[in-house]
Amino acid sequence: MNSIKKAIYPGTFDPITVGHLDIVKRACSMFDEITIAVAKSASKAPMFTLEQRIAMVEASTSDYPKVKVVGFEGLLVDLSDKLDANIIIRGLRAVSDFEYELQMGYANASLKKEIETIFLMPSLEYGFVSSSVVRSILPFGGRVEHLLDAKVLKMIEAYGK
Repeated sequence: MNSIKKAIYPGTFDPITVGHLDIVKRACSMFDEITIAVAKSASKAPMFTLEQRIAMVEASTSDYPKVKVVGFEGLLVDLSDKLDANIIIRGLRAVSDFEYELQMGYANASLKKEIETIFLMPSLEYGFVSSSVVRSILPFGGRVEHLLDAKVLKMIEAYGK
């Protein structure tokens, strides 16, 4: 039996926001190892490439020794087997998030009974922050520095977005 508490925090992270990082910080107090799994998600037509998203997540979590970052494509339950981690972390901002996340949690549990999904709410100050909000502001040159880690903002500027 594995005594190390491992969790997976999956998502598109297009881009990773201060809300995501709030969840990561709090998850670090609960788990020994957190793998942030950056999904390829071609069907979502991400603004940033998988490689760029992985680099942004790595840069913004470099001060968290419990965190490692991987890119993945396919079923989350297959990744959980590969990583020997049966706890999935998901963030919830609003009731609208809950319905989708509940369905995904049940779907994952139907594929692998050992999977447990835990839901974490971001701190109140980050409740409105989402990658889609950032993506909707970026093309217009609006202010996003309060929504992103400074390292991520620099990378986005370097990517020409």
